[in-house]
Amino acid sequence: MNVKHFALPDVGEGLTEAEIVTWLVKRGDKVTVNQAIVEIETAKSLVELPCPFAGEVSELLAEQGETVDVGRPIISIATSSPEPADGSEGPGKSPQPKAAADEEDPKLLVGYGAREIQSKRRRSRTAPGSALESSAAQPPAETGRPKASPPVRKLAKDLGMDLHAIEPTGADGIRTREDVLRAHATDNGARNAPIGILQAQAKPVAGDDIRIPIKGVRKHTAAAMVQSAFTAPHVTEFVTVDISRTLALKSEIGRRREFADVKLTPLAFVARAFLKAIQRTPEANSKWDEAAQEIVQFREVNLGIAAATPRGLIVPNIKGAQCLGLAELAAAIGDLALTARSGKTEQAAMTNGTVTITNIGVFGIDTGTPILNPGEAAILAVGTVRRTPWVVEDEQGERIEPRSVLQLALSFDHRIMDGQQGSQLLADTAALLREPGLALL
Repeated sequence: MNVKHFALPDVGEGLTEAEIVTWLVKRGDKVTVNQAIVEIETAKSLVELPCPFAGEVSELLAEQGETVDVGRPIISIATSSPEPADGSEGPGKSPQPKAAADEEDPKLLVGYGAREIQSKRRRSRTAPGSALESSAAQPPAETGRPKASPPVRKLAKDLGMDLHAIEPTGADGIRTREDVLRAHATDNGARNAPIGILQAQAKPVAGDDIRIPIKGVRKHTAAAMVQSAFTAPHVTEFVTVDISRTLALKSEIGRRREFADVKLTPLAFVARAFLKAIQRTPEANSKWDEAAQEIVQFREVNLGIAAATPRGLIVPNIKGAQCLGLAELAAAIGDLALTARSGKTEQAAMTNGTVTITNIGVFGIDTGTPILNPGEAAILAVGTVRRTPWVVEDEQGERIEPRSVLQLALSFDHRIMDGQQGSQLLADTAALLREPGLALL
């Protein structure tokens, strides 16, 4: 019997380390080729690693919560087969990981088709003497792994909660973030209180300050923002625009048959207008190549959409967005947001972005000064839509009417775009939202 070591592979471009989030096997478990054995968090996403060979787990070489360098062995497996002739073991030759998914979803394995998911997973541990352990009202244990998205599993782990003991309210018995927070608050004597009230009633407690390790997505984001802020000379310009006609068009289009299954949002119209405006200011779709002393103007617009997730801010992008019609663009934005929130964004969607939109309006914010993603020349912040008294001018003169208004903020790299180009890009975007018929010209 041979003991083989599986080293942490590079699951992304230039990855140097990853955090062990959850072991899906334990010592003594039998494993098969391509069985998911561990969830790891990289700087960009949460992924599961498949096992490269079959056998019995002899030792876990890294603890949950530990940050491990690429190339370090993380698990040893006793196998009865001889060493493979191609030397598949070791860093750089491990199977590619697959995006983490819920238990009920089929998974595509490396080099294989879909298979039935094994339900034998290690349960989260509860500290001895905790409220969960002593509660007499615990729900009966489920067979298999409790249903929850990877970010919700991580939240439960961080709070020391056992997902088996949390009553689900989501569709098909899925635990939600609110379920975990409510259960955690209940254990502290605040049963059935709304989440907002629980947070508002929080009181100071004795003890040390909370120290949170800087790692994963937040570490990557922090490094990228510092690099961008101190490398590219930022300029931010603002405009307030009446989008009442665009919203009227949205209502009319939404009744058409081809849009029956598409969730149309103001963001989709902003993105469409921004992409049209970039056609007249292609400098916005560029990057500054310091080493080559060149400005690289991209042929394709890979439109990044900033997404807030429980693990931090990520910016997946829509490849070739300039070629998409409104329905396709709206569907792509919806899919991107849903995938990001569930923690299933693939590595390919996180690379090669060329320009970005950040929708701060979903938080009720009017405007801000966004920081460029490294390697990009422009980022557009979209504020919330508000009903506002507005001066309307036509052939009958001026009058004040309630209109739907939002603010746009464009940050750009002043090495690549001068003031005229940045102003033109922002003005064109606003004009297309004010008068959507201009897109026909």
